[in-house]
Amino acid sequence: MLMEYLYWIFISVYVIVVVATIINVLMDNRLPVKTMAWVMVLAFMPVVGIVLYFFFGQDTRKEKLISQHSLDLLTKRSMLEFAVQTDLKVPDGSETLVKLFASQNWAMPFKDNAVDIYTTGYDFFSSLFREIGAAKSSIHLDTYIFDHDSLGQLLADMLIDKAREGVEVRVIYDDVGCWNVHDSFFKRMRDAGIKVMPFMPVRFPAFTSKVNYRNHRKLCVIDGRVGFIGGMNVAKRYVTGTDGHSWRDTHLKIVGGAVYAIQRAFLIDWYFVSGTLITDRRYYPELLGNVKNDIVIQIVTSSPVEKWPDIMQGYVRILLEAKNYVYMESPYFLPTEQVLFAMRTAALAGVDVRLMIPRHSDSRLLELSSMSFVTEVLEAGVKIMLYEAGFNHSKLLVADDALCTCGSTNIDFRSFENNFESNVFIYDRTTALRMKEIFISDEQECVDFLSVYSERKRPFMHRLAESLVRVFSPLL
Repeated sequence: MLMEYLYWIFISVYVIVVVATIINVLMDNRLPVKTMAWVMVLAFMPVVGIVLYFFFGQDTRKEKLISQHSLDLLTKRSMLEFAVQTDLKVPDGSETLVKLFASQNWAMPFKDNAVDIYTTGYDFFSSLFREIGAAKSSIHLDTYIFDHDSLGQLLADMLIDKAREGVEVRVIYDDVGCWNVHDSFFKRMRDAGIKVMPFMPVRFPAFTSKVNYRNHRKLCVIDGRVGFIGGMNVAKRYVTGTDGHSWRDTHLKIVGGAVYAIQRAFLIDWYFVSGTLITDRRYYPELLGNVKNDIVIQIVTSSPVEKWPDIMQGYVRILLEAKNYVYMESPYFLPTEQVLFAMRTAALAGVDVRLMIPRHSDSRLLELSSMSFVTEVLEAGVKIMLYEAGFNHSKLLVADDALCTCGSTNIDFRSFENNFESNVFIYDRTTALRMKEIFISDEQECVDFLSVYSERKRPFMHRLAESLVRVFSPLL
C-alpha cells in the first residue's frame, strides 16, 4: 500500500515538473521547430527528457553574464583605436553588413591589414610557433581544444619558456572540449607562471546546465600586433591526420588594425572566465605603420548570451544580397530555418550557391541529419559537393569576389545559437579572390552529391532515419 502511495506521489510530481518545463519552453518563444523538438523530448522520453533539458535545453540568451558597464570598458580601447583611423572606406555594396555588425556587436571595421591564409595544419602551426618564439610582451590564446598530444606538448613547452622569459601568457581552453585532457597538463603550465583558465567548467552541480554552451573560438594574439583566427584547434590531427585521413582546415594570420578587435574578443572572454578586467593601453600598442591598404576587416563574435545571433544574421544577409555567387565550406550542415531560407531564396533567384561538406563526417548522427537538409536545398538549385580527400573541417564563405569570412562557425544550430564563436569578415576583392581560389582548389577533391546519392540509391529506411534524426537536429 505504501509503495503504491509513493508511486502515485512520484508520478504526480513528475507530471507537474514536465508540464512546468514544457510551459517554460513555450514561454521562451523560440523557433517553433526547436520548441516542438523539446516538447516531444519532454513528453515522450520519461525522466531522460527532463535530464536532457536540464543539461542541454535551457536558453541563456536572455541572461546577462557580463554587465554592460564592464563590456563598455573592455570595448573602449578598441573603439579609440577605431576612431583614430583616417580615410576608412568600406567597399561599395558592403556598407549595410558592416553597419549591422557595428551596431549590434560593436564589431568596428579596421583598415590597413595584411592577411595570410593557411589551409594546412603544418603551415598554420609553423607560423604560430614562429610568432610565439618572437613574442616580447604578451601571448593570448583562446581555443576549444588544447590537446595533450605531441603538438600540444610542444606548444605548452614554448609557452612555458616564454613565461619564464617574462612574457605574460594567458590561455583559455574549453572545459568540455578538453574533457579528455588530464588536469596535470594545464597544472604544469600554471606552475610555470602561465595564467590558464577553463571556460565554463562543468562540475556537478555547478554550471551543469551550461554544458551545452561552449567556447568554440580559436583566437591568438601576440604582443597586440599579430593575430590568428580560424577553425584549427591545438591538436596533432591537423598536421598528421587521423586513421590515414588528412584534416583540411582554414586559418588566418592578420597583421594590422584588426588585431585590436581580436584582442578585444580575447579580453572579453578573459573577463568572462577570470573576472579580471584588462584595459591597459599596452595591450593595444601603436601599429608599426608598415601596412597601409584598404583591406577592411571586422572581427565578429556571437554567443548564446548576446541579444542577437550576429554571425548567423551576417550569413543570411550575404546570401540574400548576393548577385552572382556564394561559395561555402562547413564540416556539418544542420542549418537554422533562417539560413535554410536564405540559401533557397538565393539559389532560386539565380545566384550560384555552392556548399562543400565532407563525404564522411566524424559523427554518423550528424551525417544522417545533414542529408535531409541537403536534399531540401538541392531542390532549390544549391550545388552540393562532397569532399573526399580526408575530413574537411574548414568554415569559410566567399561571395561575389567582394567579401569573405572564415572562423570557427559551422553551418549548424550549435554554432549559430549555442556556442561562443568568432569569425573574421574581410571586405576586399583581392582577399576574396584568394579565398575563392582555395574553394575552387578544394572542389578538385570533391564529387557532386547527385553523382553519389539519389532517391533511387537511398533506401526508404535510410531516408526515414534521416528524417527522424532531422526532427531532433536543433538539439544536436
